[in-house]
Amino acid sequence: MSKLSLDKILQSQGFGTRKWCRELIVDGEVAVHGYVVSDYRTVFDTEGLEFTIFGVSWLYREHVYLALNKPADFECSRKPSHHPSVMTLLPEQFAWRDVQPVGRLDHDTTGLLLLSDDGAFIHAQSSPRRHIPKLYLATTHAPVTGQLVAQLLGGVKLHDEPAPLAALSCRQVGEHEIEIVLEQGKYHQVKRMLAAAGNHCTALRRTAIGGLTLDALELEEGEWCYLDDEQLALLVPESNA
Repeated sequence: MSKLSLDKILQSQGFGTRKWCRELIVDGEVAVHGYVVSDYRTVFDTEGLEFTIFGVSWLYREHVYLALNKPADFECSRKPSHHPSVMTLLPEQFAWRDVQPVGRLDHDTTGLLLLSDDGAFIHAQSSPRRHIPKLYLATTHAPVTGQLVAQLLGGVKLHDEPAPLAALSCRQVGEHEIEIVLEQGKYHQVKRMLAAAGNHCTALRRTAIGGLTLDALELEEGEWCYLDDEQLALLVPESNA
């Protein structure tokens, strides 16, 4: 952490341009530790700094690490094509500070999505070399069979892949529901693997990344939360911990 002037602090946290942040401060809209500060040149230690803007409290964060329970019909893009961006589900300042999704879920896929403004974190979480398992719950058109489970565990051939792709683990959880754990993260992988095995995916939900589960976060669809150090540690594969 470091010491910064109040206008730089607000700008770094995504509250607008330096000029806009200065105007907020001069207009008396910003308080630090409960006291209104009207001089934007006032310097504060950012460690544990709490401030309010328009009466809403914020904690200074050098980087933000977020989890979102993504609903259907939202795109994991800053520039969506056919559906609203997942960024519209977050406070506006996150877009200002360049928060972006870590990887992508299809517009019709729901569940656990990570977002951050930390480039190193995004790269590490997206790298196939990390072998981070991701758990999906798929609803199928045809009933799930033992043969289907065996095919997914043994590997199925996709037309644009040089070798068969296999699920890390797979189990039936309902007549038309199957849990699949993958670590490759190929394009439309769960849907394509089910199709290659002779079935069809009608709904898909990501329920866990590494040891971080959506159930533990207790987020309703469309809700988000900050991730703390303990939760972030769950995203590191055991072999790398």
